[in-house]
Amino acid sequence: MIGSHGFFGATDHDVRAFLEPTANLALSKDAVHVWRAALDVPETQIGVLRETLDEDELRRAERFRFPEHRRHFIVARGILRRLLARYLNEPADRIGFEYNRYGKPFLKEQGSSLIRFNLSHSGGMALYVFSRIREVGIDIEWTRRRMGDAEQIATRFFSPREAKVLLGIPEHLRKEAFFGCWTRKEAYIKARGKGLSIPLDRFEVIPLSEETIPPNGSTNASDRDNLSILTDPFTLRTNDGPRQTTWGMRTFKVGHEHIAAVVVEGEEWRMQCWQWRGI
Repeated sequence: MIGSHGFFGATDHDVRAFLEPTANLALSKDAVHVWRAALDVPETQIGVLRETLDEDELRRAERFRFPEHRRHFIVARGILRRLLARYLNEPADRIGFEYNRYGKPFLKEQGSSLIRFNLSHSGGMALYVFSRIREVGIDIEWTRRRMGDAEQIATRFFSPREAKVLLGIPEHLRKEAFFGCWTRKEAYIKARGKGLSIPLDRFEVIPLSEETIPPNGSTNASDRDNLSILTDPFTLRTNDGPRQTTWGMRTFKVGHEHIAAVVVEGEEWRMQCWQWRGI
């Protein structure tokens, strides 16, 4: 049934287990690695991680108004460098980044490694995703944070059909369902690397039934081709200019206060989850 809140987000059975990484951890072409890290760490660790950041990252850290947000940014970026150093076998402070016009980071010089990555953090928790060759995006949301009216946000940013389905979900499940849908959308636009230049209401992250028309209510074939339609709970197929791209999508819980989604380009990939244990 389309109205099931499981189509929007994770269920209690989707609490993801994050394992202790092995010493010789390898990132194969069909593997997608997701790492979890707590951002509230001792001051001594913050200092060590800060030393690996470049001047651009330090300037960005100073722009944060609140000290907690500044610390979380420093720790999140420092851990990113440590994880990349593990895959690249390079010192963390030697890794260089460049950004596309929408702000998505890439490795500046990576030779033949072709590592793709993305990160997200919320409520003191960070998630990182890594792959080889495949574009990836990830988003995590703290479900206990204060927010505006979820129904109004859904009406504004979701497709009409998504908003309708959300409103049909029992009220006590609606907030979790909202975050499930939101993280899928955020992870997708981050994987695409185009940010909010892709309107959130122009693609759907719930299954398309045979009776359903496109999100904008049009039955015109050309309009349908311009939309991204989820053909099952885990696969999103989009028309990217001259080619069609398939995106795999997973939604899961991180503990009992966070919901996350990861989006990966292509099919036939396997996700492995690892726990960052600190310096």
